[in-house]
Amino acid sequence: MLRRGESVSRRRGLVAGAVLLAVTLTGCADVAADPGTPTSPSTTPTSTPTSPSTSATPTSTPTSTPTTTPSTTAVTPSAKPTTSPTSKPTVKPPNPPKPPKPPAKPASQALLVERKLDSWGYPVGDVDGEITKRARQALCAYRETAGLPISRGPLTAADIKSVLSATAKPVPTKATGIYVNKTCLVLYQVVKNTYRRIVWVSTGGPGYETPNRTGKVWRKYAGAHESSLYEDAYMYDSLYFLKDRPGIALHGSRVNSLVKTYPASHRCVRVMRPQIHQIFAETPIGTKVQIYGKY
Repeated sequence: MLRRGESVSRRRGLVAGAVLLAVTLTGCADVAADPGTPTSPSTTPTSTPTSPSTSATPTSTPTSTPTTTPSTTAVTPSAKPTTSPTSKPTVKPPNPPKPPKPPAKPASQALLVERKLDSWGYPVGDVDGEITKRARQALCAYRETAGLPISRGPLTAADIKSVLSATAKPVPTKATGIYVNKTCLVLYQVVKNTYRRIVWVSTGGPGYETPNRTGKVWRKYAGAHESSLYEDAYMYDSLYFLKDRPGIALHGSRVNSLVKTYPASHRCVRVMRPQIHQIFAETPIGTKVQIYGKY
């Protein structure tokens, strides 16, 4: 228990401390309320923190905060671009107009005749408007089938008129069979009132003439075989048609060049290959074979 004198003295001390605390708090409020009041030099701290990261800076940085901040400083080009073209592009002048093509020359009458005969199966050779020996063989065959005078002569006005005015290929008047015209040196394969094939042939030469005869196919020899009369003379797909002249046949030769534009065989009838192969396959035993005309 305090004595009375000590109690009075202690109360006075508490009152004095309260007064001093009130004065101190009142002074802090004035500084915050009037920031423009000049600060006395005596109130300036004698030392300045050496680092901004003192007690005001957190000791640890959240992991979600990026450690670096992108610079916002704009980059200004140091100079204008120097890539301007040194010269203007070259403009090509427009292409000059092409000169008009000359009008196509009308096809010659000889060419028109060859085209038509070739489309009908007459063997003219090259369709070029040149009436060669081969074309004359075809023309000779047309004359025969169209009922005109038969010859291997050059193209005539009558031929041109007949061929170009015709609307259809001539129809044979002969029965089914094989017919060899020695004047034209052509073979007709007639099947059921139709010229199935018209092909070049070469008949027997001087001293070996192919006889003008009518016979029937009595023997067929497929493929190649050597002639029984002439050594080293090979015959292909032979059709024998005269029993009393057993060595005479229609056949292919080793090369087509042996089928001449004139009589050149040893009595047989040389036929182009592969035409003879096709004729051989389509001709049964007993088919009529007729040889006629004169070269």
